[in-house]
Amino acid sequence: MNSSGQTTPLLEVRNLSKHFGAVRALNDFSMVVRPGEVVALAGDNGAGKTTLIKAISGVFQPSGGEILLRGQPVTFATPHEAREKGIETIYQDLALADNLSIGANIFLGREPMRKAFGFLPVLDRKTMAVAAKKTMGRLDFHVSRLDAPVSNFSGGQRQAVAIGRAVYWDAQILIMDEPTAALGVPEQRKVISLIHQLKSQGRGVIFISHNLQDIFAVSDRIVVLRRGVQAGERKISETNHDEVVKLMVGG
Repeated sequence: MNSSGQTTPLLEVRNLSKHFGAVRALNDFSMVVRPGEVVALAGDNGAGKTTLIKAISGVFQPSGGEILLRGQPVTFATPHEAREKGIETIYQDLALADNLSIGANIFLGREPMRKAFGFLPVLDRKTMAVAAKKTMGRLDFHVSRLDAPVSNFSGGQRQAVAIGRAVYWDAQILIMDEPTAALGVPEQRKVISLIHQLKSQGRGVIFISHNLQDIFAVSDRIVVLRRGVQAGERKISETNHDEVVKLMVGG
């Protein structure tokens, strides 16, 4: 807690800018995400949302400004460094390996090994299976066959696997890029309920969506970007769809 009684934000972005040559994709942008809070990012295509999340997650180096995690300034040379510090980005295409199981996807690129016959390194499938079961249980997600390839799963289930991977590696901040875009209504509801679970675990979520209904269903605050600058910020409880659309289009 600081002197004002507020907890230290999980993530704070101060005056962040990103320029590509003469193009100012992001200009002097600031926002905070607190523990157990979902902050929605809204704005038209080209508003700067993607640039912002790529700057936070180590894909782009900012041209100016700073990023603070729990009050400490950080810089990330790569997305791997951001992940090591607890920032996971779940992109629309999910980056899952379709032919592999949930456990193998959770450990993708960080596979646990054991020694067979005391010396031969082999994949520790048991550790992976146990982790998959425990992690998906935490998300109240139950499929009959944890060893099935994820290509067998529906869109909402695949989204849960991607979230499960982030939770297993103890992500404190999850950036979710259009997580409900390609899903039917029942599946969208499942993802919304997963996000509520992340909130209740004290994680911070940055939620990017074109779907205002989803934004209003899950977010605490909404930050609107327009042409690379912050066009406004509102508590969800104190705004409505019309006001958000006006902020997005300007006027």
